[in-house]
Amino acid sequence: MKTRSLLSQDKIWSKFSNDKVDIGERLAKVIRTLEKAAPLNRPLRGLSIGSSNEPQFRILQSHFGGGLYLLDIDRTALSAVRERVFRQKTKNVRTITKDFKKIFLDAAKTKAFLQNKLGGKKVDLITLEHSLYYSEESEWPRFIENLYRYLLAPTGAIHCVLMASRSRNPSTTTWLYNYFAGKFFGHKNDQSLPRFKRELRENPVFKRAQILSAKSHVHFWAGSFRHFMAVVWMILLYPHIHPYSPSQRKEIAHTISRRFFRKKSPLIQEQDHLVIYRGIPFKGLI
Repeated sequence: MKTRSLLSQDKIWSKFSNDKVDIGERLAKVIRTLEKAAPLNRPLRGLSIGSSNEPQFRILQSHFGGGLYLLDIDRTALSAVRERVFRQKTKNVRTITKDFKKIFLDAAKTKAFLQNKLGGKKVDLITLEHSLYYSEESEWPRFIENLYRYLLAPTGAIHCVLMASRSRNPSTTTWLYNYFAGKFFGHKNDQSLPRFKRELRENPVFKRAQILSAKSHVHFWAGSFRHFMAVVWMILLYPHIHPYSPSQRKEIAHTISRRFFRKKSPLIQEQDHLVIYRGIPFKGLI
């Protein structure tokens, strides 16, 4: 069975779900909070980690006139951004091809990144929208602490989005992943933003920060079974993480056809949002 590239799978997901709309709405609230707190004569600066060419790019580009930095390991995604930036003369955007885990887990490298890539100027917003999947939860405290300490401006925010780690609803992406990855590989989603929020609140580094969370629901439906399955394989991490056998893939496809496609029932993604506000003298939005 042929599998699509992760980039093409994500494009299908973006086209036929309201995920980017959901992220955009939350992002707009965070930006509104930052703009209320910042002086009107100071352009905002932003760093997007791992979501280079996604639709919310336009929201960021229009608000961060002081500089928008897009960091991603995916050269193809960044090349599409560079072509658009050149064609549309978007002067405030810069692309950076790097693996964020090789930078931000190390304090010295994070400081060097500030000087060498951000021109020595800290940023008002850092976004991690579906990016934390690519690191272990045990690494998150060090990772977020380095971003907070060395890259985030005195008045700023870090916005994170992840699929919920637990769900009892069999129509959700979380349930599907935990069921099939658990059944065939003994693996379950163990990356939890709500749990991480509790850990952050116990960390003295974030003592003065506002740490807010929210939940949302995203719906996905595609009229093509091939498109539908492309997104299912992306969610089930096939083949990059879990090499489901031909018989296992057949069982999964049959289940998706019977439970969703034939009934024209959408796949639901329960999402967790986490915002860490720094230096905001009023209640921030999320």
